[in-house]
Amino acid sequence: MTTVLTQLAGEGASLADALRVLLLEDYNTRLVVLSTAMLGLASGFIGSFLLLRERSLMGDALSHATLPGIGIAFMLMVVAGGSGKNLPLLLAGAAIFGVLGVGLVLAIRETTRLKDDAAMGIVLSVFFGAGVAILGMAQAMPEGSAAGLESFIYGKTASMVLADFTLIAVVAIIVLIACLLMLKEFTLLAFDEGYAAAQGWPVRTLDMLMLALVAAVTVIGLQAVGLILVIALLITPAAAARFWTHDLRRMLLIAGFIGAASGWIGASLSALAPRMPAGAVIVLVAAGLFALSMAFGPARGVLIRGLRHLHVKRKIGRQHLLRAAYELLESRRHPETELVHNTPIAVAELQTYRSWSPSELRRLLRTALWEDHVDQLDPRTIRLSESGFGEAARITRNHRLWELFLIHYADIAPSHVDRDADMVEHVLGPDIVRQLESNLDGPIQPLAVPPSPHDLSAAGATP
Repeated sequence: MTTVLTQLAGEGASLADALRVLLLEDYNTRLVVLSTAMLGLASGFIGSFLLLRERSLMGDALSHATLPGIGIAFMLMVVAGGSGKNLPLLLAGAAIFGVLGVGLVLAIRETTRLKDDAAMGIVLSVFFGAGVAILGMAQAMPEGSAAGLESFIYGKTASMVLADFTLIAVVAIIVLIACLLMLKEFTLLAFDEGYAAAQGWPVRTLDMLMLALVAAVTVIGLQAVGLILVIALLITPAAAARFWTHDLRRMLLIAGFIGAASGWIGASLSALAPRMPAGAVIVLVAAGLFALSMAFGPARGVLIRGLRHLHVKRKIGRQHLLRAAYELLESRRHPETELVHNTPIAVAELQTYRSWSPSELRRLLRTALWEDHVDQLDPRTIRLSESGFGEAARITRNHRLWELFLIHYADIAPSHVDRDADMVEHVLGPDIVRQLESNLDGPIQPLAVPPSPHDLSAAGATP
């Protein structure tokens, strides 16, 4: 993106130019921006299923497989007496070879023990190599000029005309409608192919239909971003959407929005800086949106994951501190009453009990003071607060429930159960605690609580 902005500064794009592009006042700019936005929208939708199905490389193999079809279509048109520059026929040739490449990948996967990645790697390299050789032969033909065929490799967005816009719009709408109509089937196929087959769904037919839609988007994207970069437009918006939500429907909408925004912004920036190829700028914009999503996405973003990690780390430290304090208090309880009294605890005792380093224990105590779980009596002594004492009793009880469960049902030795329970106890919720209580043999003794000093039934009858 820095390169693009530098180029914009070099081109001296004025505010008036920017407004003219933003408002789509120029006819050609309007065609290009709307075409790439619709292409990005369709790519985001079908690319989401491709990503979830772990077939990201399939789009790359498919796009590279189209190159021989373009060259052969050109040569056939020249032999038939034409100029070879009929775009629909060139795209038809690309589509045929794209489907052929996908079929070859599936055939290799079904008839051999090779995995998907190996089959796609073979098809990608072989078809692209064949395409380069065929383009070389086409350029050597004296009857026709093959100039411009290379634009399908890197894209040539600025050359779009109304027919290209119409083709992209029709195909994009068909892809969107197909994705919405087949949402349930594609979802099942993307998440659990084996279950779909066991339920009697036509998995192979659905797979071919999905790949046919990918092929359609790939072919119409050849002129916009080229066969090398079209895979970025298929996968990048979908991958970015994964950072924003866990819901598939929202993911489709977000991926479509990111794809459309990438096409719109990238084509607009390219219009302001004509020396920058639109396909590359569109991909750079998509990469920028991906980076923003990866950093700030609320579902899987790096920032939110870091905050969650810190929260869990703080929670574990707090629970270790409170349980250690409660177990120290337990060791002092009266042998006859069995009551645990909230008496002062020396900081040195805590440090020895859990083998904390001095700095780590100071950090835990600062957090506990801030959360009002402990009171600092003096620099060397603390006492659990009222809320801290109750929380410590609850944490200790949950820890021992889990220990008893592991001893009874997992056959773990009592001498080792403390470590295993310590790894799991921090995720115990109320439902799991109730289930532990019901699964354990015999009554579970509640934590010792002093009896009420008054008659509860009489108090309840008082208005």
